[in-house]
Amino acid sequence: MNVKTSALLAMIGMLLLTLVVLVEFINTVSGVLNDVVAPVKLLACLIYLFATLTLTIFLYTFQKSQG
Repeated sequence: MNVKTSALLAMIGMLLLTLVVLVEFINTVSGVLNDVVAPVKLLACLIYLFATLTLTIFLYTFQKSQG
């Protein structure tokens, strides 16, 4: 397995994780709007979403640079 293939697999895994975190973020926003979930939870979910999204973008650019 070379670096480009492993970067592609890592990017696919991070993309799936980002989708899971995005669904959790949407669920948390819905809970905050209905006064079921504390607004502090929204901040934590936003941080997780930002982290996974930036790592996915990094892995995408890293995989593309491995020509």
